[in-house]
Amino acid sequence: MKNMKSIKSQQSGFTLVEIAIVLVIIGLLLGGILKGQELINSAKVKNLAQDFKAIPLYIYGYQDRFKALPGDDIRAATNLPTDSAGAPAIVGNGDGALNGVWSATAPTAESYMFWQHVRLGNFAPGPTAPGDPTYGPKNVEGGQVGIQSGTNPPFTGMRGTYIYCSAGILGKYAKQLDLTLDDGNSATGSLMIGPVGGGVANSGSTVPPEVLGTIDDAKTYTVCLAF
Repeated sequence: MKNMKSIKSQQSGFTLVEIAIVLVIIGLLLGGILKGQELINSAKVKNLAQDFKAIPLYIYGYQDRFKALPGDDIRAATNLPTDSAGAPAIVGNGDGALNGVWSATAPTAESYMFWQHVRLGNFAPGPTAPGDPTYGPKNVEGGQVGIQSGTNPPFTGMRGTYIYCSAGILGKYAKQLDLTLDDGNSATGSLMIGPVGGGVANSGSTVPPEVLGTIDDAKTYTVCLAF
């Protein structure tokens, strides 16, 4: 009988205190994971926001030094050093406008050569030869970014001299960017969001922005800022 009691004693389960301790530990671990994810998300939004804030500095800094618009600079070959491939900087037509849509990927577009000019002028980091496979700028999410003149805006109702766009941004980040940089309304103000999928056609066509209530946190969007 004593042996039977001993066996039963050894097979007894966890006490309430032990279960409570385990639950507390699990709670702490989950809390740490969620807090860590929150910090990662916050860092991404700050990184994306910094990209938007940096573009005007590139433009105004270049204009102050070279008296020309980067990408449109007709004296770029004289003003700037050769690129990383040893070729002179590609010149613009000097008409004071940034020709080409933000998503252009050809050296014939001044909006694409904008990046070569600001990089060779030491205003922005990145490859300076258009033939470099990593020349096209990307945001922290890996989406394409770019700039264009505001004469043919990507979103209906968007107004500004220049428009900077960043694609492939999750809805939850896009909404936070709007709160950080603008009015918190995805369809109004200087910053607009849309469409689902994170891209705007290279044709330069204008599309309606997304209404705030339709933005899905888990889907990707294009975010554009006019200034």
